[in-house]
Amino acid sequence: MSAKATISKEVFSPQDERMLGAVLVKRRTKKKIPFLATGGQGEYRTYICLSVTNKRPSQVYITKVKQFEGSACFVRRSQWTLDQLRQVNGIDPNRESPEFDLQFDNASDQWVASSGSEKFTFFQILHHTCQRYLSDRKPEFINCQSRLFSGNSILHSAADSVTSAVQKASQALNERGERLGRAEESTAEMMNSAQQFADTAHKLAMKHKC
Repeated sequence: MSAKATISKEVFSPQDERMLGAVLVKRRTKKKIPFLATGGQGEYRTYICLSVTNKRPSQVYITKVKQFEGSACFVRRSQWTLDQLRQVNGIDPNRESPEFDLQFDNASDQWVASSGSEKFTFFQILHHTCQRYLSDRKPEFINCQSRLFSGNSILHSAADSVTSAVQKASQALNERGERLGRAEESTAEMMNSAQQFADTAHKLAMKHKC
């Protein structure tokens, strides 16, 4: 099972909350640690996760999930509601760069994703989620590739694919119904012709008997 699938299953309970997307990240700048800080937990991997609750009204969260070195477990760390997100900075609108910034009401983080494509996929999901769940005060998306806003996101593509499949299936059923209808009409015509032929043959037979 992949790390993201494990996070979705173990960190976000499917009964209460479902994960919409996640991106593996590292900090672009080192976080300042107090001089007297001790007892650190060593190396770790960080995922920025987007999730939504199943209860109405739905709540959408952006959560840092970490996996510490030597542990198979994932743990939640910082968490924000989607409406606390103020700005999404893609850093470079001209290429698929892995760098990005997230700015919240009370925090700002500078990240590097594992790849530019993974970051872009996460941005697509994040942008779509903002459009769906936020009626006002939507976060600002800056320095992002224009195709992010073109409506050709993976979510729209998936929806289009489903719609297309349904339409094709409906069309196939309609065509099948038409063929069956024509076949029934042909069968009825053949039966009618056969009955007329039998009646005519019976009349001729009776006539010759006489």
